Parts: sequence; C-alpha cells; structure tokens
Amino acid sequence: MKVQTGHTGFHPIRHDRLLQAVVHDAYKIKGKLPGPTVCPQCSAVFLDGRWRWGAVPADAYSAICPACHRLHDHYPAGFVKLEGTFFTTHSDEIMRLISHHAQHERAEHPLKRIMEIEKDGDAVLVTTTDIHLARGIGEALHHAYQGKLEFHYNPEENLLRVHWMH
Repeated sequence: MKVQTGHTGFHPIRHDRLLQAVVHDAYKIKGKLPGPTVCPQCSAVFLDGRWRWGAVPADAYSAICPACHRLHDHYPAGFVKLEGTFFTTHSDEIMRLISHHAQHERAEHPLKRIMEIEKDGDAVLVTTTDIHLARGIGEALHHAYQGKLEFHYNPEENLLRVHWMH
C-alpha cells in the first residue's frame, strides 16, 4: 500500500530552471468590459470581445481604448526605423506604402495605429500603438523593396523594434 504525501495538484519548486514572469502590459484591458463599450476619443466600439468600428449602441458604456491610452501617454508598442540610401532616394514612395498599410490595418483593427513619424537626419522613426502593426510595416517594406529587416522583441515590455535598411 502506497501512502500519498502532499496535496493533490502540488508541484515542488524546481531549481533547475527559471520561472517566467508574466507579461505585464498596462495598456491591455484587465477583465471583461461590461456590455458594449465605446471609446470617447476615437469612437471605437468594444463588442463581442474585440474593438471594432461601427455604430455605437445607445446603451454603450464608456472607456478609453488601449490605442488612445497609448497615444495619450506617448508610449508606443512598436518602433520602425527606416534608413539607407535607397530609403533616402525613395522616401516619398516608401512613406506612401507605410501610410496605405497602416490605413488598411486600422480599418479592420482600431487598435493598430501610427502614433508619430519622426525624421532624424536621413532616417525616419515610425512609432505604433501595436507590435503587430510595426511588424506588418517591416514585412510590407521587405516584400516590396527587399533590403535588410531585423526584429527585436522585448517580451517584458511587450515592445517590438523593427529596423529596415536599404
């Protein structure tokens, strides 16, 4: 007969590996929003578990969406740095591609927005409210013009840095 010691579901602490910290994203809504909710700043509607564009229900609650929250705090989730001689000579065309890509994404996903476009000498830095938009911009540039594309993701801060050079 075997005697069971300890509690059911008890797992001893393992010292041969590190515990992974839970990603803390202050801009991700904790819990469930009550019913339909509208962002008072951009009019995006939270319904059925996601933010979308559409008619605002009469009984909608009010809460600032994560994208407007990031915009207000000037705290981007994605950084896309563009540089190189090809970029310098084709910057207008490349910036139109970025703008078109961002508009297409925002039409379907209200939380994917460009925050700011800053010129720094011959380079440009595009900041976004979402890591997926930053990645999508980098991939669209690489698909259209090739060049060198690098991604640096920081899971602790839920931050993506994209560097495209051509």
